[in-house]
Amino acid sequence: MIWESLTTSLICQDMESTSYEEVMEVLGGELTSQGYAKETYVNALIGREKSFPTGIDMNGVGVAIPHTDPDHINKAGIAIGVLREPVSFLQMGTTDVEVKVQVVFVLAITDPNAHIGTLQRIIQIIQDTGVLKRIIAAADAAEIIRIIQEKEKFIEVKAKK
Repeated sequence: MIWESLTTSLICQDMESTSYEEVMEVLGGELTSQGYAKETYVNALIGREKSFPTGIDMNGVGVAIPHTDPDHINKAGIAIGVLREPVSFLQMGTTDVEVKVQVVFVLAITDPNAHIGTLQRIIQIIQDTGVLKRIIAAADAAEIIRIIQEKEKFIEVKAKK
């Protein structure tokens, strides 16, 4: 499981942001202030997003998965933001297609070899738009953690069959 270390202190609900940069300043700032990332993290995150966009349209629900090089990380973690109003991110693999994003998973990855595996596990969770809608509607951060962990357990059980 990649989600067992989720903590309510790294989940920001009902965020008010007007740009992806502001989203990354808030979520990346939390990762930095809680010791997961170095002071260089937020600028590196924003810089990487400009070169390698992370927005994804998951059947009408916009999601972004920003991350950057392990050089800016102290320890692995994930910050999650649920935006009150969607903000524009560029779609992954494009330079001009915008995605209105409402859920953001900001990754602090220490092992560059685990990068792809971590992204694949997140995509398994977010492919279920029902899960995304439940995350958006969740009453609190603890409920978001329960939703994600339940979905991952379901995926693991299904994979064993």
